[in-house]
Order: sequence, then structure tokens, then C-alpha cells
Amino acid sequence: MRFLGGLAWFSIAFAVDPVALRDPAVLELKATLHHVQGIDIEGRSLWVTSVDRETKRGFLHLFDAKTGELIRQVEVQDGERYHPGGIALDGDAIWLPVAEYKRASSSVIQKRDKRTLALLRSFPVSDHIGCIAAGRGRLIGGNWDSRDLYEWDLSGLQIGKRTNPSRTSYQDLKRRGRYLIGSGPTGPSAGLVEWMDWPSMRVVKSLSIGKTDRGVRYANEGMTVRGRRIYFLPEDGPSRLFVFRLP
Repeated sequence: MRFLGGLAWFSIAFAVDPVALRDPAVLELKATLHHVQGIDIEGRSLWVTSVDRETKRGFLHLFDAKTGELIRQVEVQDGERYHPGGIALDGDAIWLPVAEYKRASSSVIQKRDKRTLALLRSFPVSDHIGCIAAGRGRLIGGNWDSRDLYEWDLSGLQIGKRTNPSRTSYQDLKRRGRYLIGSGPTGPSAGLVEWMDWPSMRVVKSLSIGKTDRGVRYANEGMTVRGRRIYFLPEDGPSRLFVFRLP
């Protein structure tokens, strides 16, 4: 990885003064991606989803998180459903939604082996699901712009549905303990990462983030959090993974 100075700033919503985080580690991915969607990471493994709208194909990619080399990829489309979204690592599996490329449509939620990327099973949802989080034996999915949040058990049984009180259009979701973490744009030039208490949806912490040196919002698409590090993959190919240390 190499380091770039002054690419972004963050502020903590409840802090008295903004906290600046600079010099993110930057990893260039050595493969041609289409429209990037979601990410998750574990050790040297980086999973990425992307969609090629022109050919109506969706992909799940596995990269080496140290070198940026592509290890393998699979197509994930299911008939008219070819738009994979934000993804979630859960044990030995990756959960991902694959939806029609339109609002208020349909999706399948796929469970895939994290090493081989083989499909293990799936269940249908009568809405466009754009991102999914996993943890504590539950799945939480946001529809188009995450205006509604669904909750399922691991068999696909719907447990609940909530209106998202936040105006942030979550593109990627992660479950970390009692918190649901969502990131997405709040306007043409800004975005937020929000930590919410689940299931109350009370925002307990937020980070306001800007753009890369290519003018792309960091919160544009893929995001994940591991320990004290937060990762963003906002750009379509050539794509770069940005890694910041949280305060």
C-alpha cells in the first residue's frame, strides 16, 4: 500500500471540534471493475460486488487485500435480477442481494461460500434490496436508498420492516455487535457514515466525509469497518481501496 496526504477529512458529530484524519492507505485493485457496489474484508481477503448494466451481469470478486490482485470472480445474476448490492461477511459465508435494476422491484438474497464464491442457497424478496448486513443470526437489508430496512432470520423468514429515520441513502451496511453501521451520500458532494443502535435506529455516532482526489464521494458505494479501521471503495474502475484509522 502507499499513502496519499490530505485526501479527506472526517468530523465526529458529537465532538466539540472536528477531528481530521489524513494520509489514508490506498490500494489499487488490479482488475477491471464495472460499477462498484459493496465490499467486505477479512485478513488478506477483500470481497467486492460490481454490476455491468450494459450486459446485465453482476459479479462477486475476491481480491488479495495486500497486493490488489484478483483471485477469482463469479457471475451472480438471476434472470432479470443482476444488480448486486452491499455485502456482508458472516463466518464462512458472504451474503449479497441481487436485485432488478429498478426501484420497488424484486431481489434474491444469496448466501455464497467466502472462499470458492459458490452459491449455497438463496431466498426471494419482493422489493429491490440494495445492501445487506449480517450478524447475531439475523440479516438486515435496505431497499433502494435504504428508505426501509428489513430484518430476516437466516432461513429468509421476514421478522420485521422499519422506516429508516435517517436521510442518508445507505449503500452499504454492516452489523458490528449492537450497532448497525450504514454509509451513503447525503448530497452531490458529501456523505455520512452512521452508527445506529439496533433496533431503535437511534444514531449514536456519525462521520461526515468528503471526496477522493478524483472528486468521488468516499461514501458513494462500498464501505466496511474492521476494528479501528474503516474502508471505502467508492470509484469504478480503475478502483482504489481507501483505508482510514478511526479516532
